[in-house]
Amino acid sequence: MRVLFLSPAYPAEMIGFVRGLAEVGAGVWGVGDTPREELPASVKPYLVDYLHVPRILDEGDVMNRVSDWLRGMHVDRVLTNWEPTVMLAARLRERWGMPGMSVDTVRAFRDKELMKERLRAKGIRVPRSRRVRTAAEARAAAEEIGYPLVLKPIAGAGCADTYAVASAQELEAALPRMGGVSEASCEEFIEGEELTFDTICLRGQPVMENVSLYVPKPLEASKTEWISPMSISVRDLSQPQIATGVALGRAVLEALGMQDGFTHMEWYRTPSGEAVFGEIACRAGGAGLVDQMNYTCDADFYREWARVSCWGHFEADATRKYNVAMIFKRARGWGHITRIEGLHEWLRMCGPSVVEERLSRPGTPRRDWKQSQKADGYLIVRHPDWDETMRMAMAAAANVQIHAQ
Repeated sequence: MRVLFLSPAYPAEMIGFVRGLAEVGAGVWGVGDTPREELPASVKPYLVDYLHVPRILDEGDVMNRVSDWLRGMHVDRVLTNWEPTVMLAARLRERWGMPGMSVDTVRAFRDKELMKERLRAKGIRVPRSRRVRTAAEARAAAEEIGYPLVLKPIAGAGCADTYAVASAQELEAALPRMGGVSEASCEEFIEGEELTFDTICLRGQPVMENVSLYVPKPLEASKTEWISPMSISVRDLSQPQIATGVALGRAVLEALGMQDGFTHMEWYRTPSGEAVFGEIACRAGGAGLVDQMNYTCDADFYREWARVSCWGHFEADATRKYNVAMIFKRARGWGHITRIEGLHEWLRMCGPSVVEERLSRPGTPRRDWKQSQKADGYLIVRHPDWDETMRMAMAAAANVQIHAQ
């Protein structure tokens, strides 16, 4: 089994997928714009060979360079788990007549308006929305949809260039900040909690399912520096307020024609209990979400994704044993980290429930919290009981503080 894997070293969690591929017996040929000499030592043992390209997002150039590089050699799969490269992977598969999801199928996971159009056609509840390319189109869409609304890139990921807009004045303020976005989705703002529905699918059917709750909602966390954003996986997916989202997610996968691999969906639970679709991608969630799922089930889903993608088998026990909270910390002040307060007391309080502590240490530069979800590090805690998990997570958010100057 020969696998071409796009961007094996960036983002950092891609290294886990490359490791998984190697561990299930695949040879991995990597392609990325990280210079060969700058590849992390942790990824090199899992690569058979590596092609450095000037710009991984220049799809035409990459396709030509890869075709020349592999001339005379057959590969069996083209894979990636980084959002900006999923369309490139699909185009390479089609060029070479290779198994895997087609360009048309992948496009519906990448284009936020196309995905909602296809889901509406299947009767699935999605936010009212319009595709907009100009300021005039955005104003017209806002008049039709009404405030509040959300303005976000058609092919974006996370909260980058995404704005909650409550009035015409706020829309006018947001439009200039969208200058680098060629087209956007102007959509209804859904009030309620925001959760994920994550899967590994085999022949379109989920063989692993996960739901995580964002605290607070990502847009709120992206605007307020002092917040410690959290993602908490839910152990019991059968409870009614979660099961509605799972049912929604399964319907979305069927409607969009998902085949093999990871998916990451976001959905809303309104105050009335309605589950409303947000968006979905045919790749794994970032910012440590796969690690969170691993701790939830005591499994290795990097490896199981690889096994599904290469061999069409899933062998892990996906029984959900724990609720798992990831708490991301942001330093107060700028410059270099000077001290951490409250960590030792929190570690003593939580004891063996703490499974990772990865905070930036004194002397290291403070990271820009707007550019990195993991910011100045994170803590992971788990427990079978939801209330106990939340108690420990809230204590970490309130009492563990990183200072910089």
